Amino acid sequence: MTPVLRILWEPWADQSLPLPGYETAGAAGADLRANFAPADRAAGVTLAAMERRIVPTGIRVEIPLGYEMQIRPRSGLATNHGITLPNTPGTIDSDYRGPLGVALINLGTAPYTVRHGDRIAQMIVAPVVQVAFEVVETLTETARGAGGFGSTGRS
Repeated sequence: MTPVLRILWEPWADQSLPLPGYETAGAAGADLRANFAPADRAAGVTLAAMERRIVPTGIRVEIPLGYEMQIRPRSGLATNHGITLPNTPGTIDSDYRGPLGVALINLGTAPYTVRHGDRIAQMIVAPVVQVAFEVVETLTETARGAGGFGSTGRS
């Protein structure tokens, strides 16, 4: 059975914008759009170089229990303009019911304006397993052992 993500529009949101959606049949992520309050729609939001801002999507979500939503950058924005997420992937837990905003950062050298309706990120809904925690005296041995960053290849 396909999990269902329930969506609630914010009272001020522009409901003529598309809901999150998969742009192709094979897409893993559904695009999220900037959805600004009426007073901000014409101007959008301009991010200066190295500036961070939370951009509203105009929705709240109810993620099925046992799942999480991951928010990831859009590769075109990142490659062409340096617009990415400072906490990628961002995780939205299944019990969160607040406004869905996307934290964006401009790593480019020029200001970038996010316009009303722009696709700003992608979301992936994935299963989550919660584990039990157990304190032990030793851990099982592996070929890798305690090798850390860069230990399995060229660093």
